[in-house]
Amino acid sequence: MGGVALDVGGPAVKAPDGGWGWAVLFGCFVITGFSYAFPKAVSVFFKELIREFGVGYSDMAWVSSILLAMLYGTGPLCSVLVNRFGCRPVMMVGGLFASLGMILASFATSIIHIYLCTGVITGLGLALNFQPSLIMLNRYFSEKRPLANGLSAAGSPVALCCLSPLGQVLQYKYGWRGGFLILGGLLLNCCVCAAVMRPLLPPKGSQKDAEAPSSDEAENVPKKPKAKLLDWTVFKDRGFLVYTVAASIMVLGLFVPPVFVVSYAKELGYEDTKSALLLSILGFIDIFARPTCGIIAGLKWVRPRCVYLFSFAMLFNGITDLVGSQASDYPTLVVFCIFFGISYGMVGALQFEVLMTIVGTEKFSSAIGLVLLMEAIAVLVGPPGAGQLLDRTKKYMFVFLLAGCEVCLSAIVLACGNFFCIKAKAPAKEEGSPESLALDHHQTGSTAESTEGQEERDKMLKQEEEEEKMAARPDSVAVDSQEVEKFLKEPENNGTLSPSPETCL
Repeated sequence: MGGVALDVGGPAVKAPDGGWGWAVLFGCFVITGFSYAFPKAVSVFFKELIREFGVGYSDMAWVSSILLAMLYGTGPLCSVLVNRFGCRPVMMVGGLFASLGMILASFATSIIHIYLCTGVITGLGLALNFQPSLIMLNRYFSEKRPLANGLSAAGSPVALCCLSPLGQVLQYKYGWRGGFLILGGLLLNCCVCAAVMRPLLPPKGSQKDAEAPSSDEAENVPKKPKAKLLDWTVFKDRGFLVYTVAASIMVLGLFVPPVFVVSYAKELGYEDTKSALLLSILGFIDIFARPTCGIIAGLKWVRPRCVYLFSFAMLFNGITDLVGSQASDYPTLVVFCIFFGISYGMVGALQFEVLMTIVGTEKFSSAIGLVLLMEAIAVLVGPPGAGQLLDRTKKYMFVFLLAGCEVCLSAIVLACGNFFCIKAKAPAKEEGSPESLALDHHQTGSTAESTEGQEERDKMLKQEEEEEKMAARPDSVAVDSQEVEKFLKEPENNGTLSPSPETCL
């Protein structure tokens, strides 16, 4: 591996919940902002690209779709690379890919070049940064993890509010080619964020002890199995299965309202600038909603029940879509964007926090890749499906109704699946016991049962080995040392035994 520093700390290393973790949090904030906001920021250049290459808007829309597909669909590939090489090297390469794609796109001569450079290469680079940054954040924070997830998720609306105006300024001054070139240089900051992701290693003392065990311990300690590049055993976890199904349904409708709300306002007869202001309102509310939700999720009473808080956030978002479908004027759309920003921010702050809680630190690197792959299918189906519904009905009301029903359904699936499929099958524990708290916190009853069973089997094997050793000894050797000491220290109870070199120890 040469100079590559692997993340060998693993789950045995305690998360510092601060210190260098705040630098990791800032890097994750920047990466999240680039990953989610960049596909929307690129759309600023679409009009000029349509005029340059003589294509339609539907052809240009594939650029953002390919970017999102690469961001979500390459999840398993990112998991394999992270488990093989570690987070920091993967993010370094990802930053170079993201920058290279935009730089090459500035020299494009056809729309196919834009697809390959901006969509595939830059999308792959952002994916190689986004997923490892979340994994590192999970390793550096434990007690303060809900707050850390909320703060890092706030990078998405902050970057959107910055990158969209920046793209307009660059297009006006330098054209789309110069704008792509400058944005490519801006994406090199991903490499700076990657340099911050220092591997979390055990303390030096424990590391030396682990590296040089004694000869007796080396014989008894079993060899550690090789780390899996992609841990498929997460599908045996009922909590993970319920989460994956619910998240996939949610993504079908979650991103639809932000895409169509501006067109909805234009359909009602409002000018372009006033309609575009709705997205700014939504993003501004979203900035404050995510950290606030992270603080609430970290409360002592709320954190063991964060799965249900996530279900409430999805239900809130879905009901907001259903009510917003009846909007008939601009003030109603403004109120809709305020409530949608709150619920959207709650969902964004909790979605990865809940996944970390369900699968744990050790399996999170594999679980997030598989979840993103499932969501990629829904991302490609959701907005285009809503667009087809709009073409047939010519009414935005049905688009918002469909999105609201899909998100509400995902909330019901997550809440009911968690309550009935997991807690009903788990063994009954006394309220307030460590077992019940762990079950509420992780929602992985089957995994806990298998771990406890393995520990009991190991203890039984050790006891059998000790009994076999005792049985192999001669009867004359198998003497209790405590009885010998007691006999020698109490001469008054030993008859007329006189001290002698043989009895004085």
